[in-house]
Amino acid sequence: MNQGSIPVTILSGNLGAGKTTTLNHLLRESDDIDIAVLVNDMGEINIDAELLEDGTELVADEGVAELSNGCICCELQDDLRTEVSRLAREWEFDTLVVEASGISEPAPIARLFTTESRVAARYDVDATVTVVSARQFRDFFEPGAPVERTETEDGEVRPLSDLVIEQIEFCDILLLNKCDLVDDDRLDEIEATLRALQPRAELIRTEHGRVSPDRVLQRGLFDLGAVSDSAGWKQAMEHAEEHADGHDGDHHHDSEGTHDHNNHDHNNHDHNNHDHGHRHPQEAFGITSVSYHATRPLHPARLHDFFASLPDGIVRAKGTFWVAGRDDVKLEYGQAGSSARVTIAGAWIASLPEIDQDLYRSNRSASYWDEEWGDRRTQLVFIGTDVDEDGILAALDDCVLTDDEMDADWNAFDDPFPSDEDGLLTYGE
Repeated sequence: MNQGSIPVTILSGNLGAGKTTTLNHLLRESDDIDIAVLVNDMGEINIDAELLEDGTELVADEGVAELSNGCICCELQDDLRTEVSRLAREWEFDTLVVEASGISEPAPIARLFTTESRVAARYDVDATVTVVSARQFRDFFEPGAPVERTETEDGEVRPLSDLVIEQIEFCDILLLNKCDLVDDDRLDEIEATLRALQPRAELIRTEHGRVSPDRVLQRGLFDLGAVSDSAGWKQAMEHAEEHADGHDGDHHHDSEGTHDHNNHDHNNHDHNNHDHGHRHPQEAFGITSVSYHATRPLHPARLHDFFASLPDGIVRAKGTFWVAGRDDVKLEYGQAGSSARVTIAGAWIASLPEIDQDLYRSNRSASYWDEEWGDRRTQLVFIGTDVDEDGILAALDDCVLTDDEMDADWNAFDDPFPSDEDGLLTYGE
């Protein structure tokens, strides 16, 4: 924390998770802390602000209300930067809680307080907290669950499970709320899944939003770099990359859950041995993380069929991949619950002019680079319950080009994936 700065707790969670109930509890129990609260409700009427502390004396002034316990609420329909600057200028308080709307991503809010600005000079993010409803969790991630959509703050219509996953993956503390509505075995299973999705965060079970203020306020937990890289799929991909970079081409097993589809000699069309070393962290509820790495291109039509036929039980999948005929752009696959999509993730560095390649590589000396194919490769991670690891790895191996296909015209392959940056291919929606 910067000396003299105001700590900020960012409270996220989907609609109905219990954010406002949790916030009310914090206000009631924090008698020794003066708390300012910014409530971001996307409705025309700020319902969340009205629900804060029924019966509290309010004095409204241009969208800002002073609560008798020293808290301040505003609609945040205006620019958030303006509002938090005004709070610091006009009021004295010990800590700020930002209750994000149910369709907000916490990362952009956190960046407001961490970039060079007048806001960052007055505030420091102390912790990001995500509230998850135990009762709703199965509605988003149970096999066969319908895809519920929502409109984000920028007007984009997205599956709600996408936003829920992003809120879970970007946080320091997970509050698993409404635990009284789910039996103990199901709670254990949800907790195991949450830890697979976000292994870094502290996980606290709550009922009716009741959590001790000292568990979530003024904790000093936030680190932008750490929380940005803490998602379970990123951790699994990191392990896979470390293993792949140090691999010697022999058939090899390790404990990191990595399947390494090894380098090949394109001139001799030598399709080397595969590494089927992958872990089986079959914990109490069989939560498994499967990583796949390939340095040959994949056949676009066969890979499309693979994505379309992924079995139930996959809660989260993420990664970039190289398909034959797409030497210019990398494609990205993302799945959250029953919703999955493929988009263009940007250019392969190897497709850029040589001067740009050299500049990129000089700034990232440790990055993967193949002398023939550059940074082109496939890295995919799948997280789920009772996942058939061997089946997934074998199916992906079948997507890799054969020796004969390496000699064929790659542009002649049927390619159903998006052809421009605005393109989108969805599965299960």
